[in-house]
Amino acid sequence: MKHFLTTSLIIFIPLFSNAQVQNDATAPLHLMKPAYKYPYGVPKKEDVKASLDRILNYLDATTFAELDETGKQLKRGDFRLTSYEWGVTYSAMLRAGELLGDKRYTDYATKRMSFLAEQAPKFKKWLDKGEKIDPLMRQVVSPKALDDCGAICCAMVKTLSLPLKGGRASGLFREQIERYYDFIKNKEYRYEDGQFARLRPVKNTVWLDDMFMGIPALALYGDWDEAMKQFRLFHDKMWVPSKQLYRHGWVPSNNPDGTPLPIKGEGSGERVHPSFFWGRANGWALLTACELLDVKEDPYIMQCFKEHLNGLCALQGFDGAWHQLLDRNDTYLETSCTAIYCYCLAHAINKGWIEPEPYVGQTLLAWNYVNAHITERGQVSGTCVGTGLAFDPAFYAYRPVNNYAAHGYGPTIWAGAEVYELINKHCIKTNDSAVHYYPEDPNTDEPIFYVK
Repeated sequence: MKHFLTTSLIIFIPLFSNAQVQNDATAPLHLMKPAYKYPYGVPKKEDVKASLDRILNYLDATTFAELDETGKQLKRGDFRLTSYEWGVTYSAMLRAGELLGDKRYTDYATKRMSFLAEQAPKFKKWLDKGEKIDPLMRQVVSPKALDDCGAICCAMVKTLSLPLKGGRASGLFREQIERYYDFIKNKEYRYEDGQFARLRPVKNTVWLDDMFMGIPALALYGDWDEAMKQFRLFHDKMWVPSKQLYRHGWVPSNNPDGTPLPIKGEGSGERVHPSFFWGRANGWALLTACELLDVKEDPYIMQCFKEHLNGLCALQGFDGAWHQLLDRNDTYLETSCTAIYCYCLAHAINKGWIEPEPYVGQTLLAWNYVNAHITERGQVSGTCVGTGLAFDPAFYAYRPVNNYAAHGYGPTIWAGAEVYELINKHCIKTNDSAVHYYPEDPNTDEPIFYVK
């Protein structure tokens, strides 16, 4: 051992010409490896697929498309098949099946939605007879809120073009879609101007979440005029131009004499409505624009989408994620909103709505964060649990996170599938250790310089 150390010293000293440490004169310090907390760079598409497969395998084993032994209840698993979070998951699985070329993802969604559509007539008869039925199936056959129907309605509409066995998509699916659409269009509570609103926590509260819970279903069903009307109403009340973000909640306010205050306040000298910029709600708004643009590339929606992206991109943390309250970096980093923004960025690049450079770096940074929060079991960690609405920061800052928060799964699958397509479709390389897009493959890992 003593001889080995001596030999090592004899070799070491000439390499650095009497220098005992690396410095600017002896080593290319700019190539030193940074101490990133999460992986940085361009992931391999095979690794993206492997991460998504873990989620699929976990969900397939823990969410059951069957009744329990009584024949009157859905067999309970880790997540609810009828929730809006699972409507998001169904849409994400359908997109993943398309982009990954893996039928298992498509089958996951269609199997469970087919099961719900097939069970619905039986449970509807029991309910009409006055029998008490499984509350999960009551959401299906007698929805009482946009949360009960909007996201699943979207996913079911997306299946209508799929060649499902026995033509179930064109029969039972259409019947269930009609039931969902009827509630959204005709039965959901509305504010006096016709906008979707809620009676909680107080009467006439407008929730940003309801953009996604109601508007895309209208557009996909074919009711474009109503979808646009709702989108504009939400934008008028919820958009804060100075932040380029949407507030989470809005309630009507009055002047001291009882007359209503104007809706728009920021930048006009009028009273400003209290605003809290919750991450996932802004995700639902951005996702709404994405879904509408997939139906029709409307200039107004495109402008709103790009302005929102500008506001969000400015707030991404250096680890790749966004905060629970977007403009408050003293709140925790949150997985589900980061996954939604990652999906929307990647989808926008893949669709040609925004140019790849300069957005690919932030997109992959977001994915690397999300991917690091997929456990070996296939669970998604770091997701905020279900959240109501408040007008104070503590409520949002102290919301718990949980691996069983269903909100993280659909966005993560959506993000991963779109990032897979992004890597597959575009030339993205690291140049001088940073991530960049190239219109054509330079076929080199050396620094690249373009000279006119």
